Amino acid sequence: MTIPAPPNFTRKVPDGDNRERLVCGDCGYIAYSNPKIVVGAVVEGDEGRVLLCRRAIEPRSGFWTLPAGYMEERETSEAGAAREAEEEAGAIIAIDGLLAVYNIPRISQVQLIYRARLAEPVFAAGPESLEVRLFAWDDIPWTELAFPSVHWALHAWRQAAGRPLGAPAVNPPGESGNYSTGQKNGL
Repeated sequence: MTIPAPPNFTRKVPDGDNRERLVCGDCGYIAYSNPKIVVGAVVEGDEGRVLLCRRAIEPRSGFWTLPAGYMEERETSEAGAAREAEEEAGAIIAIDGLLAVYNIPRISQVQLIYRARLAEPVFAAGPESLEVRLFAWDDIPWTELAFPSVHWALHAWRQAAGRPLGAPAVNPPGESGNYSTGQKNGL
């Protein structure tokens, strides 16, 4: 996404750089636009069921997702994933490790998805969720998942079930993250 130039800023390649940036014409300040980091978790509850949230906000309101969101300044990615689980699902989680790293360049995101379990058997919809539920694998509403990376993370979680985590999963082969929702059979 290209950010419009504020007054006194122009788009140009600063000296010593190789990309167009917003540069202040008065003082030379360079306003860098960097990717957003999304943090979240595949959270396992009782009997191997997975915690999903039905989104109450756009994009993809009404669709199911993992508890996840933008990382805040001055927090670790693990703390951000735990915060998002508490904010969106009222869930206190225990993080096991990094499950996946997904690159979604078309929307300038890097997603860090952790494997976690419910530390307490309590959860409830937060302000960004219409409802929160635990799903058995066969009951996951696959056609109602909000984003391709939710599909990817759930499959990575299933593949790693019961095993120590090694290197995190990455975008599946051929999945660059550079297509819009609804293309490639909804993935």
